[in-house]
Amino acid sequence: MDIAALLTSAGINIALCVLLFTLYSVLRKQPSNRIVYFGRRLASVQLRSNDPFSLERFVPSTSWLIKAWETTEDEILTVGGLDAVVFQRILIFSIRIFSIAAVICMFLVLPVNYYGKEMAHKRLGAESLDVFTIGNVQEGSVWLWAHCLALYTISCTTCALLYFEYKSITKMRLTHLRGSPTNSSHFTVLVRSIPFVPGESYSHTLKKFFTTYYPSNYLAHQMVHHSGVVQKLMDEAEKMCKMLSAVSSDGRSLKPFCFCTSSTLSFHILSDQPESGDESIRYSDFEIAPPDNTQECPVAFVFFKTRFAAVVATQMLQTTNPMLWVTEQAPEPHDVLWSSLSIPYKQLWLRKIATLLAAIVFMFLFLVPVTFVQGLTQLDKLSKTFPFLRGLLKKDYINHVVTGYLPSVILTLSLYTVPPTMMLFSAIEAPISRSGRKKSACLKILYFTILNVFFVNVLSGSVISQLSVFSSVRDIPLELAKAIPTQASFFMTYVFTSGWTGLACELMQLFTFVCNLVKKFILRNYEDAHDWLMAFPYHTEVPRVLLFVLIGFSCSIMAPLILPFLLFYFFMAYLIYKNQILNVYLKKYDSGGLFWPIVHNTTVFSLVLTQIIALGVFGIKDSPVASGFTIPLIVCTLLFSEYCRQRFQPVFKKPAAQVLIDMDREDENGDRFEDIYNRLRTAYCQIQLTSHELRPGLAVTRVNDVAETIPCSGGPKPGSFL
Repeated sequence: MDIAALLTSAGINIALCVLLFTLYSVLRKQPSNRIVYFGRRLASVQLRSNDPFSLERFVPSTSWLIKAWETTEDEILTVGGLDAVVFQRILIFSIRIFSIAAVICMFLVLPVNYYGKEMAHKRLGAESLDVFTIGNVQEGSVWLWAHCLALYTISCTTCALLYFEYKSITKMRLTHLRGSPTNSSHFTVLVRSIPFVPGESYSHTLKKFFTTYYPSNYLAHQMVHHSGVVQKLMDEAEKMCKMLSAVSSDGRSLKPFCFCTSSTLSFHILSDQPESGDESIRYSDFEIAPPDNTQECPVAFVFFKTRFAAVVATQMLQTTNPMLWVTEQAPEPHDVLWSSLSIPYKQLWLRKIATLLAAIVFMFLFLVPVTFVQGLTQLDKLSKTFPFLRGLLKKDYINHVVTGYLPSVILTLSLYTVPPTMMLFSAIEAPISRSGRKKSACLKILYFTILNVFFVNVLSGSVISQLSVFSSVRDIPLELAKAIPTQASFFMTYVFTSGWTGLACELMQLFTFVCNLVKKFILRNYEDAHDWLMAFPYHTEVPRVLLFVLIGFSCSIMAPLILPFLLFYFFMAYLIYKNQILNVYLKKYDSGGLFWPIVHNTTVFSLVLTQIIALGVFGIKDSPVASGFTIPLIVCTLLFSEYCRQRFQPVFKKPAAQVLIDMDREDENGDRFEDIYNRLRTAYCQIQLTSHELRPGLAVTRVNDVAETIPCSGGPKPGSFL
């Protein structure tokens, strides 16, 4: 690919970005699009409708960029939680490290690459991109020291920044843990694979077990029921509520029962005034067995009196049979994936194996579009395969579009099939939480994109030749060293298409915008329904950013011309994603920054891979001294990674006993345990009430046939999306 083809791709994508940014700055001001571009804010506050005849509504503006730039990290933490802050930290880290890499490589490495061989250079527009890569450096050249020095500087800077980021985010996670003293999940343990005892319900079996072995710490439990039965009850309750919503008698109101602690779901006309009598809570009556034992699942949420007792229960093997009485820390109430809890525990390992095999098959099937894309970058092979295109491909503009723009577009469009497929595979694995499902999908998408977008595109050619490369592991560094400089031009166009234009499409919310347009102007439904509001798609955006980090590291000293374009992508992503977190996406749950270990490990992998590729390049270029200095750099990077894994990663896997005991003592000294136990009673509601006819935030639970109106944290809240 020459400079002209690269500029053609850049020009097309810049034009698309400017068009989409302009449309966004206008469309976001239209009242009919509030639900598309201000979904999160609309769910929490009532936005003022703009004057439909105001000229300002139709004038493009950059006010959203200024607002995003001025938003502080504390505001992001309040709005999007710790996960949003961690995602922003990924972008900030990328901006910092690639700013340093761009300065070093553009002013030191790029001139060495360009003048690496004695040759007559063409005019800049007709110059091949290969002359800007390390492939243009003469074998045995002493100037390879510039590449080795740049590699050392980038590696040391990356490790230093990673260490400080890991340390900072670890402190933020501990602060997040201490700052949520009433989090119900801290006191709750999910118990699966409860053994069946003839003549007894699962509830009775579980209570007998925990009162025997945890007599001083066991508080209560809540059984999980089959989702089909629960959904049927919910549908009947919704119908009954709609039928009786207009009923009002003597100032009394209709309120639903929340399926949290009772086996029955019924409605009663209750007075708004509290009933007289003893309203003390009896925790022994907290759980009630359902009349039909077949509705119960061998799964339950067990509540403990202290956080420390709950954590100890999750770390212990309960019986000599590891497949029975399986315990793990319960997710947050809003994070529970109820449909997965009814799946037998013994099926989980089979599901994981099946999804692994399915993901591998899908990965190999995706080689077809990748191989086709690489064929477009090689016009000589394309002309031989399709002789009727020879005349068309001789035209300069068509040549530039086909080689510079079309391959990255086809690959980007093909990649849109990956996230829903991997999310389906993760759902089949039956994780217990939405965040767990999203994290599993994130890892699958990350592995998929690294293998198919990076390695398969680098080791281009037919599928057979790609497989033959992997048959000899020792040759992989040399093959990568030969291929990276030649494929740098493709990665530049990929940054334009998937990076720049992809961010513009994310800002526009094209799919949601089209659906909203059809709903309001074709179906004539003008109500702003909150059903479209989503949580931030970490499972797609984290792998996307990490792929660009991998491309940036691997091309930094091989083809440094990509760094300014990549740096511009990270800067745009920082502003656009911050705007989306503030205005579009809801915070439904918070994993407490669990994505950062994935980011750290992937970044270290990218750095080590870059060093291995550089080692291969130095060997090809006959520079034994540079190769010798690269080996200790690889060893030191791996030692640094192991130190971070030992120092910081355990905090992300299990809570510290010191923190939990201190929190328990503070609650005990402040007499807050009674209030916490009250919250536990209705924290995990298997039925989520969604009817707009219901009074928000209220639920009724039946204990010993006595109805009490209490707040239900698992039910809907004003302005929340379920």
